Amino acid sequence: MTAPTAPDRLLSVLAAFDHEHPALCLTDISRRAGLSLTTAHRLVGALTEWGALERDESGVYHVGLRLWELAALAPRGLALRQIALPYLEDLYEATHENVQLAVRDGRDVVYIEWLSGRSAVGVHIRVGARWPLHATGVGLALLAHGEPVFRKEYCEGDLTSFTPYTITEPERLRRVLADVRRSGVAVSDRQVTEDALSVAAPVRGADGTVTAAVSIVVPHADAQVPVLGPAVRVAARGISRALGWQP
Repeated sequence: MTAPTAPDRLLSVLAAFDHEHPALCLTDISRRAGLSLTTAHRLVGALTEWGALERDESGVYHVGLRLWELAALAPRGLALRQIALPYLEDLYEATHENVQLAVRDGRDVVYIEWLSGRSAVGVHIRVGARWPLHATGVGLALLAHGEPVFRKEYCEGDLTSFTPYTITEPERLRRVLADVRRSGVAVSDRQVTEDALSVAAPVRGADGTVTAAVSIVVPHADAQVPVLGPAVRVAARGISRALGWQP
């Protein structure tokens, strides 16, 4: 086995932080990164001096603003969010339900924006959250328009189940994806929680490829897909045009 390089060790320190562990002491960083306390102390010091980490008065470390500055340069992150936000706000004002924008990263969907009202159905989503592609509306929209080889590999891989309604059969997933491509809308019914349904549509970049997806999440009992589908498509089309796509 190849010994970890210096960049590997630096990245392991940053990877020790996640949504469940946003604040860590040095001992926790050492343990979660798989590093000795001495090595962790040296690397954490360097990252803190650069601004990638910040240390509060109690000695606990958090992700630093320097990383946020870099993340803002990602074309699929803050820049896309800023372009899409007016259309997401319009969709929210029309429905007062959860509205989401997401991109694909490997086998996951990553949420980069989320608008929610007080009375909207509860969702297990936050900006930066990840979920498997097959279990969400935005994920199905992105997967349906992914490369054929990737779709094939995904369908044949592990399809994690979250509720009795989660799609876990490869052939069923293939049929659902084909339907998404035909209709232009993806519907995820009670796949993550048993009280919610999401309707999503793909967002295209200037070259016509699908770069993101927008969705609305509503209570399953009140879902009116024939009404929600056109509204989500309008929002997705508006974002696509703003990105330079011309049908």
